[in-house]
Amino acid sequence: MSDLQPSRRALLGGMAALGVAAAAAAQKASAGPTAIHYSGPSLPLWPGAIPGARRALPQRRIEQRSQSADFDDRWLYGVAAPTLEVRRPAFQDGSAVILVPGGGYGFLSIDNEGEEQARWLTQRGVTCFILYYRLPGEGWANRGLVPLQDMQRAVRLVRHRAGEFGVDPARLAVLGFSAGGHLAGSAITRFAEKTYAPVDAADTQSARPDLAGLIYPVITLSEAFVHAGSRDNLLGEGASAAATQAASVERLVSDGTPPTFLTAASDDGLVPIQNSLAMYQALLAKARPCEFHGFDQGGHGFGARLPQTVPAHAWPDLFHAFGVRHGVFKG
Repeated sequence: MSDLQPSRRALLGGMAALGVAAAAAAQKASAGPTAIHYSGPSLPLWPGAIPGARRALPQRRIEQRSQSADFDDRWLYGVAAPTLEVRRPAFQDGSAVILVPGGGYGFLSIDNEGEEQARWLTQRGVTCFILYYRLPGEGWANRGLVPLQDMQRAVRLVRHRAGEFGVDPARLAVLGFSAGGHLAGSAITRFAEKTYAPVDAADTQSARPDLAGLIYPVITLSEAFVHAGSRDNLLGEGASAAATQAASVERLVSDGTPPTFLTAASDDGLVPIQNSLAMYQALLAKARPCEFHGFDQGGHGFGARLPQTVPAHAWPDLFHAFGVRHGVFKG
C-alpha cells in the first residue's frame, strides 16, 4: 500500500470550511512544510520478480524540497518496487492519464509533476495513475531499458484493469514532464519494442497510449541540445553514438505514433526548447496529429504552478482541449 497521507493543506482547507480560520492560521504559522500528502490505491507494476533486479535493491528516500507550508515538493529516490499511484475523480469521464514525473532519470518529482497534475485532471473527470518508475542508475541490469519496461507495463496494466477503475481502455493518455517527457515520448514511439518477457495476462494488452502530452520534454539524446544529465543517468556516461541515437525520441516517430501535444518555454535554461521543436518537426514529417505551444516565458519545471501573468500557465487547458478534440477526454 502507498505511504501517502492527506496533506496539512487539505486539513487546513477543511478547518477553514468549518470556520476555524484562527486555528488554521496558527497551525500554518507554527509548522514547516508537510512531508507527504494525498492517498489512494497503490498498484505494484510487477507481480513477482522485477526485470533486471539484483541482490541489493535501492532504498526508498523522499527529500522535501519545499520551504513553504503551503505546498509539498518531494523528490523520490530509491524505487525498488515501481507502482502506479491511483487518484480517482468524484465524477469520471471514462478517460485515464498515466502521469510520468521528471527528474533527469535521477529522481522523481512526485508533487510538481505528479500529485499537482492529478489535482487539475481529476477536477475534469480524468482518472490518474502516477507512475513511480525505476531509476536506471540505481543498480538495475540493462539500465537503458529499465524505465521503458515500467512504462510499457504501466500502460498494459491500466488497460487490463480498466473495468475495475471505470475507465475506457481505448481512452488512455500519457503525460510526461522533462525526463518523464522522454519516457512518455519513448512510450509513443517504442510501444512495439519487446523490452521484457510477458509475466501475466496484462501483457497481452497493447503498450501504445492513445494520446500523449510532452511538457518541457527531454527528446534527443544525441543532438547538441541534449540534456546531458538525463542522457548519462539513463544510458551511463560515455554511451556510444548508436545507443544515444537509438534512444532519441525524435528519430523514432512512426505512422503509429498517437496524437501528441508539446509545450515548452523559450527561456528554459535546462532543457532547450529545441527538444520540443525537433519532436514537432518529426511528427509533422510523418503527418501525425500534433500541436506545439512555445511560450516566451516559463522556464523549466513549471508544472501547474505558474501565475496567470506568465504565458505558459495556459498549457493545462490547451492540453485538455487537445485531448477532447482527439476523443480521449470529454469537454
